[in-house]
Amino acid sequence: MLKFARTLLAGSLVVVFSANAFALDKPSGRPILTVSGLISEKNAGNDAQFDTAMLDKLPQQKMTVETPWYKTAQTFEGPLFRDVLKATGIKGKKLYVVALNDYAAEIPLADLEKYDVILARKINGKVLHVRDKGPLFIMYPFDKKPELRTKDVYSRCVWQVNRIRVE
Repeated sequence: MLKFARTLLAGSLVVVFSANAFALDKPSGRPILTVSGLISEKNAGNDAQFDTAMLDKLPQQKMTVETPWYKTAQTFEGPLFRDVLKATGIKGKKLYVVALNDYAAEIPLADLEKYDVILARKINGKVLHVRDKGPLFIMYPFDKKPELRTKDVYSRCVWQVNRIRVE
């Protein structure tokens, strides 16, 4: 009987920790990011939408990096890309990130597992606006991983991100 109780308890803990603790809240403000496709947590029809408050509620990361888009190193801040996707219950293997102007890039999920890629909402402490490459700018840790400084990886640093499709 004791062995059965331990097995039941262990199984229960696996279920609790493998499932999302809470359903994805609905945005209370204007959504700035929509995630669609192979996701399990949805708050807007078949999609998961995030407003700024929802993104700001996730743990924030900061990195100062030199990039081809600025003359000097800039400090970017925002949640880890993988944390945003985890909130949607991602089930796919490919990501297509789309900008406001419909520029799109495929990002390997392996990048998000291997590197601390962020969805930057701020630059040098200021919120990114559309004219400043906002609302979201994908940023890789070029400061810590110089091997990322390649044309392919730079092409994944989509700015003005507003949609992600998971396949």
